[in-house]
Amino acid sequence: MTYKCLLYSVEDRIATLTLNRPERLNALGDTLRDDLYDAVTKSAADPNVGVLVITGAGRGFCSGGDVKAMSERDQSGEAPPPSERWAPIRDRIILALRNCPKPVIAAVNGAAAGAGMNLALACDIRIASTAAKFSQAFVKRGLHPDWGGTWFLPRIVGTAKAFELIFTGETIDAAEALRLGIVNAVVAPEELMAEACKLARKIAAGPAVAIQLAKRAIHHSQDVDLRAGLEFETFAQGICRDTEDAKEGVRAFVEKRSPVFRGR
Repeated sequence: MTYKCLLYSVEDRIATLTLNRPERLNALGDTLRDDLYDAVTKSAADPNVGVLVITGAGRGFCSGGDVKAMSERDQSGEAPPPSERWAPIRDRIILALRNCPKPVIAAVNGAAAGAGMNLALACDIRIASTAAKFSQAFVKRGLHPDWGGTWFLPRIVGTAKAFELIFTGETIDAAEALRLGIVNAVVAPEELMAEACKLARKIAAGPAVAIQLAKRAIHHSQDVDLRAGLEFETFAQGICRDTEDAKEGVRAFVEKRSPVFRGR
């Protein structure tokens, strides 16, 4: 796939989506939103992709909305199209990440501010460089959080800390993000992509059906009671038991060897 503002590659069943507007710290302007939505949806449907990794080109992961472009639009009096008022592309991207059956890893290489931070929060796993910084910067521009920030952040850090980060727009470093549970690991900048791909390969080598259903179950269980969570687990387990991978997993256990999963 070729995009104007995004680099896309697939290797070892890992799709790497690199936000590519380094001159704007990968601000979500120009064609980047449309490029990202297309790449996520196509990766989700590609049988050759097992895991997605999202990262940024240059010094930043994503600086959020393109404030310069917003200013130019305001000065011109240009109004967004009606579709952006009731189903903005940002919401479609977040829902595409949530509905993607494959695990999504954010490799946060630098600043993740505003919408950029929330894009990272929408991913399933986050690995950060020591150079990464996070900020709910909306309040600094007199704006309300979007890209799912008010939904994701309290579920990760708790309500009180989410209030603090959103109300103040305070910037936190990678170490603090790790302490708060925002990221899973922090590594040196030169090790970031290697570490993200190492984890992605490990996941991609696993039983695809079981992992996809587990992702769905975890998200589902955040919004239902225990009984509904157990019922979904029973449903998912019934599907997994009939897969070739489940049979291979049992054979490998009996034969005392590592399983070789085929994603079927």
